[in-house]
Amino acid sequence: MIDILALGECLIDFTTVSKDADGYPTMAAHPGGAPANFLAALTKYGMSTAMLAKVGDDAFGHLLAGTLESAGISTKGLIIDPKVFTTLAFVTLDETGDRNFSFARKPGADTCINFEELDLNMIDECKVFHFGTLSLTNDPAKTATEKAVAYAKSKGKLITFDPNLREPLWSDLEDARKAILWGAAQADVIKISLEEVEFAFGCGAEDGAEKLLKEYGLKLVFVTLGKNGCYFANKNGSGYVANYNDVATVDTTGAGDIFGGTAVYGVLTSGKAPEELLADEVYKIVDFACASASLSTTNYGGIQSVPDRAQVEALIAGK
Repeated sequence: MIDILALGECLIDFTTVSKDADGYPTMAAHPGGAPANFLAALTKYGMSTAMLAKVGDDAFGHLLAGTLESAGISTKGLIIDPKVFTTLAFVTLDETGDRNFSFARKPGADTCINFEELDLNMIDECKVFHFGTLSLTNDPAKTATEKAVAYAKSKGKLITFDPNLREPLWSDLEDARKAILWGAAQADVIKISLEEVEFAFGCGAEDGAEKLLKEYGLKLVFVTLGKNGCYFANKNGSGYVANYNDVATVDTTGAGDIFGGTAVYGVLTSGKAPEELLADEVYKIVDFACASASLSTTNYGGIQSVPDRAQVEALIAGK
């Protein structure tokens, strides 16, 4: 039995580590992709995880396969395709560690996965099915994702969703907005940033969460607020949780994904359905997730930056 199965991109993040005199970056390669980062957090804290994804039959594709395995993420559903190249993301950082993205993805392997290639038995075996919008930018991945989500819902799986808006990957931002709204309508639990709420709905965190609960049928909403923490809401209550900003941030890549994975870990280990959690129970889940995400920013990359539980607990204890 798989606790969490994710469908989506597994790629290489090239992160700037320095610049030369002319401003050109020297970059270090790190394994990433939002669903992979998400699963890495869940695996770190004891969940069984697996990924449905496609990489190229190239050096980076094989490195990613090895990294997933080393992280404890099952690669049974990972397709290594000699006809396409592993997707690459180039991440430049500002002075605070915040990111700007450029992509080598025309096409990238992640966009080339077909529904017929997916191992549906893995969906049958999982408890939670996770996806994001980067799988909805281009066919055949878009159709594969839509069909896979429909299949998972037909099997009664808990559906989690991360909009993960990356504007350079959309030829028309209205399509991105439609993808976010479609994904929200499929999901039970969503991790969405304030910027994505503003983009999709033109409102703030509280109004956006209310809209997601009442109009889109979400059972639990996490709105991440960057350095300001997170706003959460379900039918039983809502609230704000402060972030842990007294850490030596070097790279925020993957922090939101790690927050999402850690939060879903908290939901699953609570023993309750997302909509039945009380506000104080969600607060504790979010507090742990904020601490985990904050500590992840003290290292480069996503998959490999998930902190140990003891580190997270120590940070919370010193709050």
